[in-house]
Amino acid sequence: MFKLSQRSVGRLAGVDEALTECVVRAIELTKVDFGVTCGMRTWEEQERLLAAGKSQTMKSKHLDGKAVDLVAYCDGQISWELNLYDDVAEAMRSAANETGLEGLRWGAAWQIPDILEFYGTMEQANLEYIDLRRSQGRRPFIDAPHFEIGA
Repeated sequence: MFKLSQRSVGRLAGVDEALTECVVRAIELTKVDFGVTCGMRTWEEQERLLAAGKSQTMKSKHLDGKAVDLVAYCDGQISWELNLYDDVAEAMRSAANETGLEGLRWGAAWQIPDILEFYGTMEQANLEYIDLRRSQGRRPFIDAPHFEIGA
């Protein structure tokens, strides 16, 4: 069983109470260790991320505490392997259901406003998003660490 580090807990400061409760429960449920890399952001931080191409909007839910970014760890090292984020998303979905969070959107399946209402796996949700974007002639913007209060 995993637990959040003090640094991760600190990064949840100012984040919506229900979303914080969901993250805290998800770390207890997950098969993959993770940490919080971002909760609240300032307007200036969001502007920098947008300018660097690391965000696509100034309407980020990080600005009002309605979003978190979670990074997966494999053997104590940060990993960007998408399959690990599928597992983190599964834990977040389970935790959201348990804690009563009303709506959760995942940054690797933007087409689904609320993953709590998706009946497949999070891997399937991600693949559907990729297929949708390609069918539109558009590149997918996969932000697998990102979770926000959804619909």
